[in-house]
Amino acid sequence: MEVGFGVLGPVAAWDGAGDAIALRGPRHRAVLARLLVARRRVVPVGRLVEDLWADRTEPPADAVGAVRTFVAALRRALEPERPPRTPARLLVTEGPGYALRAGPGAVDAWRFERAVTDAATLPAPDALNRLEEALSWWRGPAYTDFGDEAWVRAERSRLAELRLHAVERRAEAQLALGRAAVAVPDLDAHVAEHPWREDAWRLLALALYRTGRQGDALAVLRRARTLLVEQLGTDPGPALRRLEADILDHAPQLDPGPGDRAEQVWAQAAAAYDRTVAPGARARLESTVGLLRDLAVTGGGGLQAARRHRTAAITAARELGDPELTARVIGGYDVPAIWTRADDPHQAADTVAAAEHTLAALPPDAQLTSRARLLTTIALESRGTRSARGPQAARQAEDIARRLNDPALLAFALNGTFMQTFHRAGLAPQRDEIGAELVALSARHGLVTYEVLGHLVRLQSRSALADFTGADAHATAADRLADRHELPLVGVFTHWYRVLRLTATGSPHPADVTTAYQDAALRLDGAGMPGLERGLLPLALLCLRLRSGQPAQTDEHIDWGPYEPWARPLVLLAHDRPTEARAALSSLPDPPRDLLFEALWCLAARAALTVGDRDTMERALAELTPAAAELAGAGSGLLTLGPVARYLDDLVVALRGPR
Repeated sequence: MEVGFGVLGPVAAWDGAGDAIALRGPRHRAVLARLLVARRRVVPVGRLVEDLWADRTEPPADAVGAVRTFVAALRRALEPERPPRTPARLLVTEGPGYALRAGPGAVDAWRFERAVTDAATLPAPDALNRLEEALSWWRGPAYTDFGDEAWVRAERSRLAELRLHAVERRAEAQLALGRAAVAVPDLDAHVAEHPWREDAWRLLALALYRTGRQGDALAVLRRARTLLVEQLGTDPGPALRRLEADILDHAPQLDPGPGDRAEQVWAQAAAAYDRTVAPGARARLESTVGLLRDLAVTGGGGLQAARRHRTAAITAARELGDPELTARVIGGYDVPAIWTRADDPHQAADTVAAAEHTLAALPPDAQLTSRARLLTTIALESRGTRSARGPQAARQAEDIARRLNDPALLAFALNGTFMQTFHRAGLAPQRDEIGAELVALSARHGLVTYEVLGHLVRLQSRSALADFTGADAHATAADRLADRHELPLVGVFTHWYRVLRLTATGSPHPADVTTAYQDAALRLDGAGMPGLERGLLPLALLCLRLRSGQPAQTDEHIDWGPYEPWARPLVLLAHDRPTEARAALSSLPDPPRDLLFEALWCLAARAALTVGDRDTMERALAELTPAAAELAGAGSGLLTLGPVARYLDDLVVALRGPR
């Protein structure tokens, strides 16, 4: 797992599990900070000595030895499992000095810069989410514990300026989305702390004007003028002067947009609801589920919050002892799901248990709709498991929905059916039929989120069948609906798909595809989908390397996530350790029944072919044969190992050979 570093506040380091790494004394921390400032470049030992003892006329006689001692201690802290006398991989010796070879996402300041740069090219909803997340990484002024050191001064100033820029761009995104009232308090504090930033004054005045506070907006502009004239001896710039004139003229381009008016309506309706519906009323629980359903599709933070509050809502409903209310609370969370690995397996298991308990407790005359929604919930939350209950629940829910002729219920049930179509390889055509029905059904009845789901399902299945023209059409349709209805998470999947398409149909340089996958992985950062994110980038790069004839990655700090058992034999082979690879294959479990089932079996087949493991080859041949017409892994819409048929041919040839 990759070590992480924090400089947006006191200098800190965390291990792959997120636990703080003890960095010992201030000189150790100073060495680490100095190397982080260098941004992967080598810092000569002499320069380290000069910087660490800049407060003295002459550094101590043993300064070079002391630096080496600090470096050795840091290496032990950062790579505690590195065997003795083996080269360091993170804090390396190179030429006349040392360099910290942290990954591009390992340092919070580097991630922050990337996030701010990316936000400039994103639509306002995505930009706002990205900037809010990035600003949350700040724990204080950058390099707080070394603020007086000359070697960090320029970097501190640069990061501070970038943070101020991010605050203003966040406010700009809020204004673009009609959230002027939300922007005002932060902008007010911002100009109080940084009164010389004219753009901040402009944004504050505009936000005030758009919330109906014209007088306050003009007062802010007068305050800005007074400060600039009296303190700096300069008049406001053209942007501030133009804004003041536009406010006085009530220029139409300054009028509140639909978003501002929508926000006012929301605030008034919420206040009325609060006044009207009594605290503790059961209607509040059901209303909460509707809010959580909408929250889950707004972005990463919303999805995580929705999952957390959903559990609390289920618990609260069960405590009231009303099975029918509990059924509506559990089944009302009909958020479309496309990925086949649960983001929180423990929460998923708890939800299944609650749904089963509620299903058993429902009175005989309970609505069939409630039963179908509970059954669909069981099917969805059982995804990726080998339980027979999931497929059974999916069939029962779909049967009820078709008998009731309820389009919304059927769309929900078809999502459950989709999640249970992974009991063997080669089922992309069946999933394509489900996707086609979802698209047609949802388009007829205005079920936008399920129409998007149908397009994503078809994107996956057409990719598995190497029909990239068809997959392109579904990616475009999904993006168009997502843009129109503000569904930012859809872009995560379509962006990854376009990298897959590049690898499967183009002939780009592997380095270019690697960069494209790394860029795609950044979209997962903060998207709120750990079941999708963890281990996915290393797996995608492993597939890319194998297709181009390269060995697996050998960096010991790679977090393979749930794919580690299938990557490990190939990593061991890359280290030229075939005996250990064979042992790893002998204990290899069957892959989960999900979108990467075929890809993981192909990884196992590749390793088994290399070491001559006939048992694993026979298992792989049996499991992969139904998918002979598909591209391995492409059904995920994210990555591929190429045609399954190639692996089958190699397995057949190898198994015909002598035992």
